[in-house]
Amino acid sequence: MYIHQVRKWAFVVFTCLMIGVLAACGKTSTPSAANSGESAGSTNSTEAVQSETIKYQASNGVIEIPRNPARVVEVADSYVGDLLVLGIKPVGVNQQALENPYFEGKLDGVENLGDGQSFEQILELKPDLIIAPGWADASLIESYSKIAPTVAIKFGELPLREQLREFGKMTGKEAEAETWIAAWDQKIAAVKPQVQAAVGDKTVSILQPYAKGIYAFGHNFGRGGDILYGELELKAPPIIQKEAIDSGQGWANLSLEKLPEYAGDYIFTNAWSGDDADPSAVYESSLWKNLPAVKNNLVFMTNRKGDLFNDPISLEAQLEFILDCLLERK
Repeated sequence: MYIHQVRKWAFVVFTCLMIGVLAACGKTSTPSAANSGESAGSTNSTEAVQSETIKYQASNGVIEIPRNPARVVEVADSYVGDLLVLGIKPVGVNQQALENPYFEGKLDGVENLGDGQSFEQILELKPDLIIAPGWADASLIESYSKIAPTVAIKFGELPLREQLREFGKMTGKEAEAETWIAAWDQKIAAVKPQVQAAVGDKTVSILQPYAKGIYAFGHNFGRGGDILYGELELKAPPIIQKEAIDSGQGWANLSLEKLPEYAGDYIFTNAWSGDDADPSAVYESSLWKNLPAVKNNLVFMTNRKGDLFNDPISLEAQLEFILDCLLERK
């Protein structure tokens, strides 16, 4: 009798377990849920994919990050456009990125993180990935890392194509990165011969005056240099080629007295945005007013807030402006 009862209850328990297994196997996500891309309320299958991780080599070491990050916070300023062009809208960015006019209408609803160091504010966004600047000290990176996996990236370390490819690897968007690169290559191939024919052997400078001198920029440092020197392969004055480009630094601090040496036949300029930003000592000087570029009306005022960036979206806008200056206005 006892053995019979045990067998009976064992059969009941086994049946219940099988029903539970079958019910679990029968759960499938609807097409709308599977394709929504939302982390909250997602199906078991979507959560399983998002829970997978990869190891990514960043400036701050090998970091384990989500394979397909859904909630990205970008506190490095410089890479918001890289994310946007890959179809990733960050949940929080710094004030400087929000002021970039080239992002107008693309960051609606994104949290303004100010200088990016309000950790409580970032924590409330529940990020699964944080993009941090490569210049940040170890303590700042550590604070970010306590909130979410943090990848630090050094500005200007990689050419524009490779930088975007790295973001493709980081976010599972390699195909999207290659699509943008292919379109960009096609665009550059179409306009490069026209620009080189128009400019010829003349030189081009990118200058940002401040109260006590002038910063000159090369490529890989925003301000349109990636396009002028990198993509279109226009000539820089010898001193800029040496100090800002060949040096690998990307910029040089030059004295006003040597202005005629590094002022190109074409000048792209705007005032420096730092603490000592007053450019009147340069723009109002006789040296500036007597430059051939000034006399020939070949000085072009760039966008002070947008041209700090060299992400894909900013580059597209900068290219349009450069073509207008070098081709349309001749």
